[in-house]
Amino acid sequence: MASEAEFVDFLTGQMKDAGEVYSRKMFGEYALYCGKKVVALVCNDQLFVKQTVPGREFIERTLGSVEEAPAYEGAKPGFLISESFEDSSWIAELISLTADALPEPKPKKKKSK
Repeated sequence: MASEAEFVDFLTGQMKDAGEVYSRKMFGEYALYCGKKVVALVCNDQLFVKQTVPGREFIERTLGSVEEAPAYEGAKPGFLISESFEDSSWIAELISLTADALPEPKPKKKKSK
């Protein structure tokens, strides 16, 4: 079951205070970016935030426990965010911490002619 574009738009709106947050459709689902970094995936209308130490500490401090699950079969587990994305300041803080902890993306190689 593919994710609904309206749900993805809602999520990116909730995250707007984290910086430049946008989505790209990939394989019928969505990758969420903060700047140039992929910070989360939306699969089957569920939000999976990439795992980082600051993100884990933030979730544990504010929610008490972390739920982990893979976004799709064979994927690395991410932080499954079930309802906390309703709180825009909370989810924006998590996305900001995640983006700050992730490395810069490697530059793309130029196509040879």
